[in-house]
Amino acid sequence: MTAGTLNEATPTEGQQLVQGGALLVDVREQNEYDEIHAEGATLIPLSEFETRFAELPKDRPLVMICRSGARSDRAGQFLLQNGYSDVTNLKGGTMAWAEQGLPTVKGGQ
Repeated sequence: MTAGTLNEATPTEGQQLVQGGALLVDVREQNEYDEIHAEGATLIPLSEFETRFAELPKDRPLVMICRSGARSDRAGQFLLQNGYSDVTNLKGGTMAWAEQGLPTVKGGQ
């Protein structure tokens, strides 16, 4: 059995998925997350991802986000290889999310 294909979404599409019930998962490191992150994002740093991915629900769509889209793509591919099926990578990452004017949290709030 081969892993599924990782979906891709623009920041606006990603926000719509989250509003529809998807979980937004930020895979950057804690210091990056503390600087700025998409509102509502759950942090699981890529450096801890292989040991913590099981915390993520398999019965809910997941939208992966990082700074620009590369690390979240790797995390998404990893999830597909480990039994997850509804996984989307957010193109452009947090930078694109913020540039689109979508809700963010700045500082360690």
